Amino acid sequence: MKKAPTIRDVAAAAGVSVSVVSRVLNEGSVAVATREKVVAAIAELGFRPRAAARELNGANLTIGLVLADLTNPFFARLADRIVWEARGRGVQVVLMTTQEDPHIEAETLATLLDRSVGGVIATPTGGNIDKWSRLQDLGVDLVFVDRSIAALENTDVVSIHNEASAASATEHLIGLGHRRIAVISGPLTTSTGTARIAGYESALAAAGIPSDAALIRGVPFRGDAGADAVAALLALPLAERPTGLIVANTAQVQSSMRQLYQMGIDIPRELSVIVFDDNPWTELVSPPLSVIRQPIDMLARHSVDLVLGRMQGRLPVGPRFIEVQAEFVSRSSSAAPNPVESHV
Repeated sequence: MKKAPTIRDVAAAAGVSVSVVSRVLNEGSVAVATREKVVAAIAELGFRPRAAARELNGANLTIGLVLADLTNPFFARLADRIVWEARGRGVQVVLMTTQEDPHIEAETLATLLDRSVGGVIATPTGGNIDKWSRLQDLGVDLVFVDRSIAALENTDVVSIHNEASAASATEHLIGLGHRRIAVISGPLTTSTGTARIAGYESALAAAGIPSDAALIRGVPFRGDAGADAVAALLALPLAERPTGLIVANTAQVQSSMRQLYQMGIDIPRELSVIVFDDNPWTELVSPPLSVIRQPIDMLARHSVDLVLGRMQGRLPVGPRFIEVQAEFVSRSSSAAPNPVESHV
């Protein structure tokens, strides 16, 4: 295997000293023309400063794990599995959370650079494109898990097949005879939110059912937005209310279900429900909930394999986009609409 270029190689190619290259990498004061020569040499040689530093120092491999919200059971379980997968490979993990806040995310990225991690697995908020790009420019290998950012098209991504998952849930309700089907998704500024709505709408279109904007609720991941969305949907005029509901925002499943129980909604007689969740409690409630079960183990394994493959130079150039299939599990919360409750 060809030896990875060193900081000395960059210095020689640019005709400058090692200290000048170091200042460029750390955004120190360097003349514009000199900086341009160093940047060009880095690009030409394919120099990866963080990876090279690890090799020179003989340090253990360390990756950063940046997740959106550890109060969300999905991300808590994902964090546990990623740490388990990484430790099994002798890799240390620095875990940080952004609380779905782009400002905290920006601070987190700066902190990770200070800690000299070689790779990062992250669930992005959708912003801070320049800071994610800066991370990659400095040689940090980046893998997005669960969500992605369209503008960062050269980034590896691991996710479930969101469109297919939402479509399968919608098709199940259509097959039972439902025509007024509502969906509560994540914000439409996120890749998961837009993909799940797209899958929902494609299933409706295939069945010849027009999409109704009043039945589509894109809500934040934090807070009790799920409960508010449920209340708004059930406050629609009687003939416009849904007979089926898909809660495709994992963070809002508990909030949505709590609101339904507090309103005394008879599931599935008054409303069939499917949720994106794979918590054990979903089959312990009455009635047990139909779910889209997300394969967290597979998401973790692929994410760790990808970031380590990049860090160790074992993967070819070019982004990889891995989609794993989620499983639809039908339980007692979804049934044919009750003729008395049906509004169509």
